[in-house]
Amino acid sequence: MNNLFSTPIPDEVKTLLRTKLSAATAQAATAEQLAKQLQHWLNHYSQLYYQTANSPLPDTDYDYLFDLLNKIEHVFPDLRTPDSPTQRIGDGLSSNFATITHTIPMLSLDKAYSADDVVGFDTSLRKLLGESADEVSYTVEPKFDGSSIALLYENDILVRAATRGNGTQGEDITANVRTIPTIPLRVNLSQYGIVRAEIRGEIIIHKQRFDQLNAQLVAKQQNPLANPRNAAAGALRLKDASKVKERALEAFIYQLAAAFDADGNDILTQQCPQHYDNVLLLQQLGFRTPAAPNHNAFYQTDNIQAAIDFVEQWRQKRDDFDYEIDGMVIKLNQVALQERCGATAHHPRWAIAYKFDAKQARTILERVEFQVGRTGAITPVAKLRPVALAGVTVSSVSLHNEDFIRDKDLHIGDTVWVERAGDVIPYISEVDTDQPRGEQAVVFPQYCPSCQSQLYKPEDESAWRCTATDCPAQIEEHLIHFVAKEAMDIQGLGRDIVSRFFELGLLKTIEDIYRLDFNHLKTLDKFGEKSVENLRNSIEASKKQPLYRLIIGLGIRDVGKATAKMLAQTVEKDLPELQQWTVEKLQTLPDIGPKVAANIVQFFAQDNNLQLIDNLRALGVNTQQSEDAKRIERGILSGYSFLFTGSLQRFSREKAHELVEQHGGKLLGSVSKNLHYLVVGENAGSKLEKAQKIGTINILSEDEFLALLPQEE
Repeated sequence: MNNLFSTPIPDEVKTLLRTKLSAATAQAATAEQLAKQLQHWLNHYSQLYYQTANSPLPDTDYDYLFDLLNKIEHVFPDLRTPDSPTQRIGDGLSSNFATITHTIPMLSLDKAYSADDVVGFDTSLRKLLGESADEVSYTVEPKFDGSSIALLYENDILVRAATRGNGTQGEDITANVRTIPTIPLRVNLSQYGIVRAEIRGEIIIHKQRFDQLNAQLVAKQQNPLANPRNAAAGALRLKDASKVKERALEAFIYQLAAAFDADGNDILTQQCPQHYDNVLLLQQLGFRTPAAPNHNAFYQTDNIQAAIDFVEQWRQKRDDFDYEIDGMVIKLNQVALQERCGATAHHPRWAIAYKFDAKQARTILERVEFQVGRTGAITPVAKLRPVALAGVTVSSVSLHNEDFIRDKDLHIGDTVWVERAGDVIPYISEVDTDQPRGEQAVVFPQYCPSCQSQLYKPEDESAWRCTATDCPAQIEEHLIHFVAKEAMDIQGLGRDIVSRFFELGLLKTIEDIYRLDFNHLKTLDKFGEKSVENLRNSIEASKKQPLYRLIIGLGIRDVGKATAKMLAQTVEKDLPELQQWTVEKLQTLPDIGPKVAANIVQFFAQDNNLQLIDNLRALGVNTQQSEDAKRIERGILSGYSFLFTGSLQRFSREKAHELVEQHGGKLLGSVSKNLHYLVVGENAGSKLEKAQKIGTINILSEDEFLALLPQEE
């Protein structure tokens, strides 16, 4: 077929181009024959175009054949097959996306940031495989910065496409994926005995197409798309499949994840034993893969250093690639060995993503805003001329504190270099002194930007703070923090709504949340009766939240979830009891040091905070430790502290923490003499070594930990 791709337009196609609609639809038998020919050739030229970016068939001729097929199928609907090119258009609006379960989980990838990390991966893998280590070979391919998908083919037909979702379940986006020309609707897998297959890949947007889309949006005075990855993911979730096609999405396929024969037997290892060969097969079957000859992005080797060298080559030319990539993926080539290595709850042990270094971009520092946080800390934020960096548009970065500004010698108008740490967090790395300097130095304010109170800098801190209790910015941030998901979790009171209510004077204190006039809210724009009723119910439900959530919501400095739970467990009757606790007594609790203890004592020493708690109690908010919480405190693990380390196999880390808390145990964040049990998974590191040196800590396996729990666990 490759020879056929390079030949001139066949006579059969030329004949089709001369076919008139009236003749095509005169008889059903003629129409059926023509439909099959048109479907074949349209798929043929579509595949050729999207694999090589070239086709001998002009666009006008392609459009004519497409319209002819579409009209034939309209007259004879029974001729419209699932793999027909006309089915890429989409069927309009879908009401929602159904949830589906992946054939096998779509896990994340473990990450490496240096050559030493990759060598460590190779060493661990060979140790895991034992005598089979000599059989190891690797493949290397791009880590596309897009949206992962799973494609299910049955009897050669694409029957389902799904997002990655949570790794176990994803959203059914079949209608939208049908619009993507680089995903074949029919694939001849049956010639290899494969009746059912799940194929993995990434949906992406060409860099040039992304720039075109943004130019069109700007011309329409609409907000541009943030980055190609979000643009691709957002398009896949559009409810109108016909609009998905406008994004010009593309797909790169990188894995044959599962293969079954007609009897339902798993034949992946037997029929497709090498990942490298599988990707070449997928390329041959019509998918676009990293093995495409024009990309030279797919490599096989039995030497880990050679794999590292290939990554380094791509590190140098990533900017010249037509698509955003943020690293290269090194995979164990042998499928049977992959299965032997298995996976953790998070990632397969047989693959690792070698991430590229942070990218740099140059832009202009236009101004600096000084923002007031909930605790009064002043954070300088640089506002930059928007610049594309590693797949995102950066226009705002934190300057951290006064020392950072002074060390960088920042001036408004400076040309600065911006990097993304780990390709995630943007920051100013340096000023480009080869460019003209800005005239106005960035000077840290002496007074609060919100309330104009004089700022104060504690001796042991790098942050300047506003200490005014009536500072509007702090009050607003306190309100936002109190209703947040990790605190009182009041749905319907997000940041924007709280800010709006604060500006309107509806919320001035935390107590005002429980005094809102819901009838008045119904008079506000965008607040219908249903939304107001939902908000009322959410506020009412928050009154029954467990005590630790209220402690979080009160915003005591340096008191997070774990400390809040610990404090709640110490309460016998009511929260104000904590005003009797001294710094020394608080430090007897696990993981509470002198600084946190001092913050807690200071909070409960202030009359206005105690009055706030009294007011909330009077408004019906729970300020007591519940009986259920007390029962947990008396659980089988009560009085014992736990820490988990290494890669857990029997349960996720989140589930492990849940089990400890359900049975009254306490979780610690580090190894110390206060720790009773260290539960060790695979590849445990420094925590295990430190615990062994202390000598008084009980070291348990996962099974031994489970044995501590009641039988039903």
